[in-house]
Amino acid sequence: MGRITVRRPVLRLSASGARVRRPDTLAAEEPLEIRVAGKPLTITMRTPGHDFDLVAGFLAAEGVVGRAGDIAAMRYCADTEEQNTLDVVLSPGVPPPDDSMTRAFTTTSACGVCGKSSIEALRADRPYEVAGDPVRLTPDVLAAMPERLRAAQRVFDRTGGLHAAGLFDAEGGLLALREDVGRHNAVDKVIGWALRQGRLPLTGTVLMVSGRASFELTQKAMTAGVPVLAAVSAPSSLAVDLAEDAGMTLVGFLRGETMNVYTGAERIDL
Repeated sequence: MGRITVRRPVLRLSASGARVRRPDTLAAEEPLEIRVAGKPLTITMRTPGHDFDLVAGFLAAEGVVGRAGDIAAMRYCADTEEQNTLDVVLSPGVPPPDDSMTRAFTTTSACGVCGKSSIEALRADRPYEVAGDPVRLTPDVLAAMPERLRAAQRVFDRTGGLHAAGLFDAEGGLLALREDVGRHNAVDKVIGWALRQGRLPLTGTVLMVSGRASFELTQKAMTAGVPVLAAVSAPSSLAVDLAEDAGMTLVGFLRGETMNVYTGAERIDL
């Protein structure tokens, strides 16, 4: 596995005019080629670590797999010098990815909606119905999540350059946390962890993200059966539309004791 962090020289300038050269710790970003049965599927830029979770979550979000048993094996390829190529063997009877998913280009760490051909296809792809999820949360439980997420970000403390996604239960307990340079990668890692643990659908949970709530993150949460998505920053208009269509609760600007509830306010116990 590649390094999670790297050291690089930096010239630090201060307001007093001081100039200091020193090493700085950066979050690593390396390509990961994903293959299915030896056939290249895509290359994504990610922070090394929890690669099996990342690939499992990516395949779940793309509708290729829906449970842990759909994946027979995952292994790093021996034909590469570094562990930056991962091959997935699907279980018998699981259809391989559609050819339209195959991409010969590198996706950036900001790209989230990758394999679907249209937004309409994403809206229609709902393996789990979350509208009827009866989970209820108090504002106090939600308000405590950003600090708990931040406190668990070990690599962020050293680099200041990673996004985080955390899965919480209805009482505010942290079930899983993953970090990555890409927001969608962090979410894929959490969903992949849940799939490999046999926890899908993620009924009664909250997915907390350290940045904004984009359409692709909302789609990934919906695909995993998450009823509540919370973000410390703003949602996009399309994220709100999708959450409303799916019956999800979407919370933005979750900072301190304040928050904006965009959809599904009935789950917030006032």
